[in-house]
Amino acid sequence: MTSPVRPPKPSPGDRVAVLSPSSGLPGLFPLPYELGLERLREEYGLEPVEYPATRKMGSTPEERAADLHAAFADPDIKAVIASIGGDDQITVLPYLDRELFRANPKPFFGMSDNTNLLAFLHTCGIVGYHGCSVMCELGRPGAMHPQTAESLRAALFTTGPYELRPAERWRDVDRDWADPATFDAEPETRPGSGWTWVNPDRVVEGRSWGGCLEIVGWLLMADREVSHDLSVYDGGVLLLETSEDMPSAAEVHGTIRSMGERGLLQRFSALLMGRPKTWSLERRNSPEEGARYAAEQREAVLRAMRTYAPGATVVFDVDFGHTDPQLVIPYGGIVRVDGPARRITVMY
Repeated sequence: MTSPVRPPKPSPGDRVAVLSPSSGLPGLFPLPYELGLERLREEYGLEPVEYPATRKMGSTPEERAADLHAAFADPDIKAVIASIGGDDQITVLPYLDRELFRANPKPFFGMSDNTNLLAFLHTCGIVGYHGCSVMCELGRPGAMHPQTAESLRAALFTTGPYELRPAERWRDVDRDWADPATFDAEPETRPGSGWTWVNPDRVVEGRSWGGCLEIVGWLLMADREVSHDLSVYDGGVLLLETSEDMPSAAEVHGTIRSMGERGLLQRFSALLMGRPKTWSLERRNSPEEGARYAAEQREAVLRAMRTYAPGATVVFDVDFGHTDPQLVIPYGGIVRVDGPARRITVMY
């Protein structure tokens, strides 16, 4: 694989596209969406530009693909940011024009179901950015988490190395977006517990790939956006994190085991496992239940890694998943995992 293209960065004052490639949830929950747009303008100096399907629930895959094509083809748009995720973006992929994206590379920011588009851009040879949707991170009640805000600013506007740090305080408990009172105060957080390292006896530096584990599993099942030439992943850094759907430990193990059976898992020299979300509005775990869920997931991951990639360096509870804060990680860009120094550095 030739070196991927790192698209030029926007500058304050530039126009950026805000799209809904997965779901038009801005139309159902305007409060976090409008707050996120305001922060893009006021805190980052960017001018968000909406597209026809951005607030449209039930938009077709063709409509969402058309928005993506329009945003990437417009020379006045300097970056593209997802409003939120969803569960339907895989149906958009067949309608995307690879040559249009290759001819107009731009920074794309998104995560969760946007793993589909990040993986698509990766196969186009374009570095994307895993993290920071408008509604979730920019639209956080009270204020953006300072670590999220700093990471996003660096990813948007700078080039060069950026060191990730364990969360000083974090949360995975949400409040109802439909209730205006949700946005009157900052959410409650709890002290961070640091990262957990396995096989930290080496330094790994390679290109990242992966994303939301459930979406990676869907891509594997559909045989989309995963190279059949597995050598492109050699020596890379695998990113995996689980969503608010909170898949069981058995599901997590099954997906990672399937990656091993395909010969994919063992190509990577390191795995960064995102801090798992252990609470949702549909499944309100107690702290003890949440801790048990996280421990079971960790053991499921380790069981698969011991079988298929026993020598890989693994770091648990890195803050790039569905919890808060959320650190931006380049997708297809360089990540350095320094086990002896217990440091993770990304190249923005």
